Amino acid sequence: MTTDDSEERHGRLPWFRPDDLTAEQRGYYDRLLSGPRDRAALVDEHGRLHGPFNALALDPRVGTAIERFGAVLRFATPALSGRQREMAILEIARFEKSGYEWRAHSRTGLAAGLRPAEIAAILRGEDAETFSPDERLTRRVVRSLTAERDLPDALFDEAAEVLGLVAVFDLVSLVGHYQHTALALRVWRVPEANDGGL
Repeated sequence: MTTDDSEERHGRLPWFRPDDLTAEQRGYYDRLLSGPRDRAALVDEHGRLHGPFNALALDPRVGTAIERFGAVLRFATPALSGRQREMAILEIARFEKSGYEWRAHSRTGLAAGLRPAEIAAILRGEDAETFSPDERLTRRVVRSLTAERDLPDALFDEAAEVLGLVAVFDLVSLVGHYQHTALALRVWRVPEANDGGL
């Protein structure tokens, strides 16, 4: 079926249909769709990938590594609760002004137990009374990592003692990954209406 040119592009990139992919790209595509993310949020009715995942198909070796890293951060970091992880991602989305990440992770934040009022507080840069001390500390760490690109000694020491070194490592990794994602979404001009879970 022929579609107009605007439907065949995804921001600045071609919007790849599964039949357009090379064998290596198809391997990336198939691994992505068999992974832990919600398939319905990843593809449209033609099988085209939403969000940053279409761009990752450009170089499937790098794209696969980035996608797998993101999946580990989202689904296999037990040092952080689901609420902490989604709060961190929302903090990054707010700082980066990434509408795509904000919408996607507002939904996954709700699924992780965040309340609408808590998500609204994050958007305003405020704390909600319902945030636990660990969650408040997590947000302070992420805000320092995004804005200052570092952790001052006192904040590092507090986070290492209260959250643990593994959680600090995971937060540093999470910030790096989601800032990369925000940059990619911006550079590729990914349409914000197509906002599957990252």
